[in-house]
Amino acid sequence: MAFHTLKDLDAKGLRVFLRADLNVPLKDGAITDSTRIRETLPTLNHLLGQGASVVLASHLGRPKGEGFEAAFSLAPVADWLKAQGFDVRLASGVVGESVEAEAKALKPGQVLLLENLRFEKGETKNKPEFAAALAKLADAYVDDAFGAAHRAHASVSGMVVDFPKGRVAAGFLMEKELAALGRILHNPEKPLLAVMGGAKVSDKIDLIHHFIGKADAILIGGAMSYTLLKAEGIPIGKSLCEDDKVETAKKLIQEAKAKGTRLLLPLDHLVADRMAEDADCALTNDADIPDDRMGLDIGPETVAAYVQEIRTAKTILWNGPMGVFELEPFASGTLTIAEEMADAADRGAFVLVGGGDSVAAAAKAGVIARMSHVSTGGGASLEFLSGLELPGVVALSR
Repeated sequence: MAFHTLKDLDAKGLRVFLRADLNVPLKDGAITDSTRIRETLPTLNHLLGQGASVVLASHLGRPKGEGFEAAFSLAPVADWLKAQGFDVRLASGVVGESVEAEAKALKPGQVLLLENLRFEKGETKNKPEFAAALAKLADAYVDDAFGAAHRAHASVSGMVVDFPKGRVAAGFLMEKELAALGRILHNPEKPLLAVMGGAKVSDKIDLIHHFIGKADAILIGGAMSYTLLKAEGIPIGKSLCEDDKVETAKKLIQEAKAKGTRLLLPLDHLVADRMAEDADCALTNDADIPDDRMGLDIGPETVAAYVQEIRTAKTILWNGPMGVFELEPFASGTLTIAEEMADAADRGAFVLVGGGDSVAAAAKAGVIARMSHVSTGGGASLEFLSGLELPGVVALSR
């Protein structure tokens, strides 16, 4: 999909609407992790360096959409940007005459940070009048919020049509994300390996389906594996299972066989009587799980088999943990796989980590910096890799 990038946009003297993902975690009004703001700074600095002024916009949390709520104000973000030396002020609202006046008063190099876009119902409802009100604030539009690209919201897709095509561009983060994800989807270097985990098959049906016939192998771990094992007639004890998805799982297994993609399921498990730090744990001898136990991590035989696949792959997608890695007794499988992925990236394989849990697991393993690309967009990357069109990306396309 073709789209303009910042290289195509001469921003000098323009007032640029920059849609960023500044949805940072807050505690007692203070930012606890500024990663999302830092990710968009290259784009912000580029625009300001060109001599543009910037109307910066984002959502934060889940306000009711009925006006200002102090707990969801972007004031802490404005304070953070000021502390970094930016000439920034927080707008008096999101849209309206006073905000328009504040935007028009901007001089080159200055930033106006709008209040939380979701204070207005028109944002999530993608109301044309709200989209038009946002568009009135600027001369050009740049989208750097890949994490929101799967939302058909006013600031993501609705307002884009109000700008001339030559004044719409993807920011550096958006461009980087689409290039990395495209490298997985379009002509990846083979062998292509998809490693998928997490709690629910239902969350990953489209993703698995999209990679069947494309990937050389798909490795399954996490609680979703128990639904697939049950579809194969293997006892899963008290393990988490989506009984209403067993038939779907059977079809996925059959489709993989028909299209020549090897779908690998756990060969053994770490099981326990309950999900707790002090649980009574044991390893199974095979894929069968005793009636009084639940599977909570992949076992050593499975780890060894999966490691062999990782070591021969040239392109790897990792989406979802292999077990309940948040609890120490059940973390080994996921952390070992994470370390192997990092080793693969060190050897020159392209390794993309997508999804919040996978990123958290890579962070726990201390290997994030070694991965080829760590996606900032959980739901957006999942939908894009599942072959779905993202409203934010469609809006940017020429």
